[in-house]
Amino acid sequence: MVAENVDLLNRDPNNLNDQIQVMFDDVIGEPEGAHSIDCVFKLAYTCYNLCKALAYKITTCLAGCPLAIFWGCLFAGIAFCHIWLCTPTFKVLALNCSLCRKCCTMYYDCVYGPLCETYALCFSRIRVVNASE
Repeated sequence: MVAENVDLLNRDPNNLNDQIQVMFDDVIGEPEGAHSIDCVFKLAYTCYNLCKALAYKITTCLAGCPLAIFWGCLFAGIAFCHIWLCTPTFKVLALNCSLCRKCCTMYYDCVYGPLCETYALCFSRIRVVNASE
């Protein structure tokens, strides 16, 4: 992976964070009849956007790379576990369970099959008659 292939314009191409609405218009809105002075609203807009951008950039500078390392290692570990542990373990279980299923099926066919047929023959001779009064 080379950083030259990173799309710097569309940084969320899979829309992973659509739920995060942090633009000024998404957070602050003055309804009709409750408007502040125009210069205050414009200054609040400017302050909000500058502080949000600055705080985000400082936070990502301090924590972005360490968290990227953490998440990269975590997902690498998860991939390793699935590839080298989980999948082979489930394959072994599937092979052994198929043998167990065959044994159980033979047992049920031998023991419960004749028993169920006998009960079916006995109960097939029962007649239910509805008598009207």
